[in-house]
Amino acid sequence: MPGRAGGGAEEFRRFLNLIDASVPATSTYTSCSTAPRPTKTPSIRRWLLRHPRFTLHFTPTYSSWLNLVERWFAELTTKWIKRAAHRSVRDLVASIRTWIANWNDDPKPYVWHKTADEILDSLASYCQRINDSGH
Repeated sequence: MPGRAGGGAEEFRRFLNLIDASVPATSTYTSCSTAPRPTKTPSIRRWLLRHPRFTLHFTPTYSSWLNLVERWFAELTTKWIKRAAHRSVRDLVASIRTWIANWNDDPKPYVWHKTADEILDSLASYCQRINDSGH
């Protein structure tokens, strides 16, 4: 378990085994994580070599990828969970699974609508306004 030497790797291996058993053998599995440490252990490296359909990617904490995941959960919350009444945890879980199924049937990628220069100009304008506010 966390805090115990090697516990993180053991938990991660159990997680990989669960996914391996749940995802059809004909599918590939790609995962993004901000915690590469457990994968550096010999047991996890061996597991990954025996399961070549698994691909792991690591992103820094607070990266734009993580922001998109947070945005997805915000969308789930505002467009689905807050618009419905759930009388039990079972109803809530079923509702979330319905959202995910619908999302996966017709996924829509997030698209940036402004260029980096437009975003930086907007930020500079905001900084100028708050610096000149007299506070």
